[in-house]
Amino acid sequence: MGSIMDRQGIKSFFSLSHVSAGFVAVLVGYTSSAVIIFQAAGAAGASAAEISSWLWALGIGMGLTSIGLSLYFRTPVLTAWSTPGAALLVTALSGVPINEAIGIFIFSSSLILLCGITGWFEKIMHHVPMPLAGAMLAGVLLQFGINLFNVMESSLLLVGMMLGVFILVKTLLPRYTIPIVLLVGSGLSFFQGQLNIDVLSWQLSTPVWVTPAFNLQSIIGVGVPLFIITMASQNVPGVAVLRANGYETPVSPLLTWTGFAGVVLAPFGGFSYNLAAITAAICMGNEAGQDPSKRYMASVWAGGFYLLTGLFGSTIASLFTAFPTALVMAIAGLALLSTIGNSLSAALADPGEREAALLTFLVTASGLNLLGISSAFWGLCIGLIAYYVQKSVSLSR
Repeated sequence: MGSIMDRQGIKSFFSLSHVSAGFVAVLVGYTSSAVIIFQAAGAAGASAAEISSWLWALGIGMGLTSIGLSLYFRTPVLTAWSTPGAALLVTALSGVPINEAIGIFIFSSSLILLCGITGWFEKIMHHVPMPLAGAMLAGVLLQFGINLFNVMESSLLLVGMMLGVFILVKTLLPRYTIPIVLLVGSGLSFFQGQLNIDVLSWQLSTPVWVTPAFNLQSIIGVGVPLFIITMASQNVPGVAVLRANGYETPVSPLLTWTGFAGVVLAPFGGFSYNLAAITAAICMGNEAGQDPSKRYMASVWAGGFYLLTGLFGSTIASLFTAFPTALVMAIAGLALLSTIGNSLSAALADPGEREAALLTFLVTASGLNLLGISSAFWGLCIGLIAYYVQKSVSLSR
């Protein structure tokens, strides 16, 4: 009996839906924001070897945390770097010596670690109703669904073919929809000459230690904003993705380990680790497997691909840039389609909570950015205010 279960477990692990969801998640993550990492490292005055080390540290850190947390909790926990945080660093690190930049990274990750150990963040998130979590997730992902059709104007044949295959295969072979669509899109891109494989050259990344230096002005001016942006723009949506997909994984251990990874790997360029939102949703949707209890395997595969990106650094980054933008945007939109629909359905199901959820969705989808904090945070804040005001008024009647 045990050997049968082992064979079934191995077969399930190598399921094409798990492998493809993990690959698409990493593909979308790297192609959408890897260039910002190069810019942030350049702003800190990093050399070519140090930039390669940043990619090594980020890939190794995300890979180990994604694999370890997913296997331990049997939940699709996917971690990522803080893209808004990297965008902040592009401007904030200008003129800051790289040793002080490393000190900033350690400080910010230490605060995340503290939030995990104390459980402060988890206590706050317990007061976020499920409809609002679903609404925020739908708002975050909406643009990816819209971009699917925005790129169709300039790449009609490629995106139109991918959409047609998606509609057909979704009906006939739903488990293999995204892998087949990705294969068709890649093949067509190759024959159209849009798959730029000439940029590939294999070489291993080497970690480079940079001794940290701590400057109070830099810590306050950059470290605190980096922490706030990472928590508000990444970890809050990351928890919402888990909750919206029905996973009640305890948050504090996730923050503890991502914060710890940041402290350990910061000297090598690991500026931030946090819960993923958009890419995590890819590993939690129907395309990642029909059985929700087995979808953590998609995150494990994503972690494996992360490790490869760390080991081969800039080589893997160039691999992802070889895919045409239209293909990446189309595959992301198609992979997230069911998640967007399910999130909207859950958000608007209860008429009594519908208005607060709708406000959360609209503000999040608007792209509003105040004080350097993304719309997901403000959407949740406005939705929570509306929710609790309406709740208090209804109780007082």
